[in-house]
Amino acid sequence: MHNDLYAVVGHPISHSKSPRIHSLFASQTGEALEYTAIQAPLEDFAGSVRGFFARGGMGLNVTVPFKEQAWQLADCRTERAEKAGASNTLYLDAHGKLTADNTDGHGLVQDLTCNHGVTLANTRILVLGAGGAVRGVIGPLLAQRPAALTIANRTIARAEALVQLFAPDAGTTELSACGFEQVDKPFDLIINGTSASLQGDLPPLSANVIGTDTVVYDMMYSLQTTTFNQWALDQGARHVFDGLGMLVEQAAESFRVWRGVRPDTAPVIEELRND
Repeated sequence: MHNDLYAVVGHPISHSKSPRIHSLFASQTGEALEYTAIQAPLEDFAGSVRGFFARGGMGLNVTVPFKEQAWQLADCRTERAEKAGASNTLYLDAHGKLTADNTDGHGLVQDLTCNHGVTLANTRILVLGAGGAVRGVIGPLLAQRPAALTIANRTIARAEALVQLFAPDAGTTELSACGFEQVDKPFDLIINGTSASLQGDLPPLSANVIGTDTVVYDMMYSLQTTTFNQWALDQGARHVFDGLGMLVEQAAESFRVWRGVRPDTAPVIEELRND
């Protein structure tokens, strides 16, 4: 029996949990597919993508550092990929055109609202960072209609550029940009979209951003509490969550895009937590 071929492509890639996640999805849903990991050379991402689809591949997940290149390489893009300026999901459409999607923001919102019961409507949200990871989630966050969304970044101009880009989608949400040191009041939800936690570093934030009801979400994930989440707990945050659920939820949305079937994410998240 022939299994449809899917993969995740990145550099490096050996640490990726995606093959395990998608094999669990396939077992759960009864979908006949094989999912592997491809380490693309930094200088020839396009060649790796074209080679994969030429071999009969059906869909690719894309991780660092290739998400922007995937977006540029595509013949067409979904609306959410267009705005994100990056793609984590590639596939060939009915006409054989390479299509880019972005499921990262969907994954974040799904994890926050469905898995953790966090309400986003009418809340005050602080997002830290202004790189590709953040750009991919601003649109889906705004779609939840928070009262205010502030983007804080070391380089304020980059945060201001995102505000300008997403202003047409803000609706009644107060959308603003500032530097890390300029935020000095508590927020309902703080999302860390910087990679500082991976290096054990912290953005230079005032402890005043954490109130007794503040929920903190680090888009990084780790077996231990991330550096940022530990700092938030020390300042009195009500709840802290890491990005493992987001990883599984964005994968589930890619799986749905490719196969038309939505896997149940809860048992997969639990299994990965217990690995």
